[in-house]
Amino acid sequence: MKTLPLLVKREYWEHRGGFLWTPVWVTGITLLLTVLGLVTAEVFRSRADVRVGFSLDMLRQDIDAKDWANAGYGLDVVQFVFGALPCIGLFFVLFFYLLGTLYDDRRDRSVLFWKSLPVSDLATVASKALSAMFVAPLIALAVSTLAYLAFLVIVGTWLSLHGLNVLPAIAASHPFRTAWRMLLTIPVDALWALPAIGWLMFWSAWARSKPFLWAVMLPILVVFANWWIGVLGGPHFAGVLDVAKIVGRLLLSVMPGGWMSLDAAGMARDWMPGHGGSGSEGLLAPERLLDVLASANLWIGVAGGLVLLAAAVRLRGRRIEVNV
Repeated sequence: MKTLPLLVKREYWEHRGGFLWTPVWVTGITLLLTVLGLVTAEVFRSRADVRVGFSLDMLRQDIDAKDWANAGYGLDVVQFVFGALPCIGLFFVLFFYLLGTLYDDRRDRSVLFWKSLPVSDLATVASKALSAMFVAPLIALAVSTLAYLAFLVIVGTWLSLHGLNVLPAIAASHPFRTAWRMLLTIPVDALWALPAIGWLMFWSAWARSKPFLWAVMLPILVVFANWWIGVLGGPHFAGVLDVAKIVGRLLLSVMPGGWMSLDAAGMARDWMPGHGGSGSEGLLAPERLLDVLASANLWIGVAGGLVLLAAAVRLRGRRIEVNV
């Protein structure tokens, strides 16, 4: 396992286009749309000769401490949104990365080179799983944090040109607390995603061709068959063993933050972060993370994911051929 850090670094360099540039493009487009929106507002203001600036004296007269606190909460929500936006692109990056991570090197025969090195199959599979669990999400969080800071500069500069001082709102926000809580979600994301990581890597190691069909279409057909048998009144899986929920966990849990919409019992929750200083009801509150970590749903998935990863390691050592 001494080679594990080097293998993780190798994964980053080989897939930097997805790990790094996907969140850069997503947040960059968001900032571009923000700038275009401000430019559009200025153009319409000048054409209609409408004054949208505010006097700082009027602001001090009309806005009290509660209003500034609400503005700070609004900025916390914006920071949360900036952290969530790259997750959409990251889902597709990680899904296809995991699906091809053990299949592609068999297809191009580079697996023969790697097997000639003193690198175990366990270390190889572990480096790929850890890259999906921690490396890509950490990069996305760092990029989204920088993008949020750029957003503050852009919007703050525009508002200051109209006589509005945004520093009290920034001072009322909680950027460090929000960033820290988003950082704490990454280990929870990693554990929650283990079933999907194991499932996709298992088929990536097993399939001789078209791993997508095996990993995606096969469970979809199982869900359809289970539903069809149930419609006909035959014995089928339902309730806790609902096949659709299990398949959803196998295919979609690689989505960062996928656990946030559910509580420990699998019921829907409020999606917004906690208001102001009382974040006990928010998705980023430490109590919420402990609630998820204490759920049987999470740890059953972790056990299943580890079994699938162990199977992927075994297949990695036995199968090198593909059908092109």
